[in-house]
Amino acid sequence: MGEIAALATSVLWSLTSIQFTLAGRRIGVAATNRIRLLLATLFLSLAHLVLQGELWPLKAELFRWGWLGLSGIVGLALGDTSLFQALVLIGPRRSMLMMTLAPIISSLLAWGFLGETLQPIEVSAALLAIAGTAWVVSEGPSTNSRAQTAKNRRQYVLGVLYGLGGALGQALGLVLATQGLTGNFPALSATLIRMVVASSVIWFFALIRGQVKATSHSPVDRNVWLLIAGGSLTGPFLGVWCSMIAVQGAPVGIASTLMALSPILLVPLEHWLFGEKVSARAITGTIVALAGAALIFLT
Repeated sequence: MGEIAALATSVLWSLTSIQFTLAGRRIGVAATNRIRLLLATLFLSLAHLVLQGELWPLKAELFRWGWLGLSGIVGLALGDTSLFQALVLIGPRRSMLMMTLAPIISSLLAWGFLGETLQPIEVSAALLAIAGTAWVVSEGPSTNSRAQTAKNRRQYVLGVLYGLGGALGQALGLVLATQGLTGNFPALSATLIRMVVASSVIWFFALIRGQVKATSHSPVDRNVWLLIAGGSLTGPFLGVWCSMIAVQGAPVGIASTLMALSPILLVPLEHWLFGEKVSARAITGTIVALAGAALIFLT
């Protein structure tokens, strides 16, 4: 069940990355992130009411709120903000490829904090994944990409750095979440806790910075609302819910690997929607990166 949920997560995140890329380029990353967290919290609360009989997981122990809340801040507030910046700057395919490094980072964190061991072949596989990712991103932007149109190499490099930040946030967020999921705690409740805390933090900082009013007026037409609502449904609602089921029902590393398949799915989608020319080098590097990420957990 965990592996199936992880594969579903990969498909859902492919869809949501496309929608949030389009929305982020229209109204900005910060506004898109704040609105999608609010909508996702609403979706999850309604689902929790129907399936668990209460709007909030009020009976959850304090330690779960602590671990899952911290996971939400790191993964959904900080990590996803970085990912959204990368989506706008370098596009969904490259951004999601950067996220394939999350399993590598997860394994290193699990080794350092959870006492899990790493074999030499796993270290070699990690280096393979890093090399594949580096080979793709070092190619630079294609002719039709946003960064090349602006003739701004710095923008591309910044997007890559944001992608790395997103991978780090997701990896650390998943490791932290496993501490709050012990004892067969419902994945939906865990997802809602993460989302509530992340949304509260994001909107609190928006409030003290005077950005709430600006955010509420950001979507200028129905299409933007549909993009954010659709992305919120497939990503932070269904996608994050499935990711919690995945890490609960499968080892963190295997779940992270299966959830990192989005770059393969995004190759035809990005070409069709954004006119992105994908080179043989990019495809080969993506396959190498995914193979390395998978090998580290399947040996």
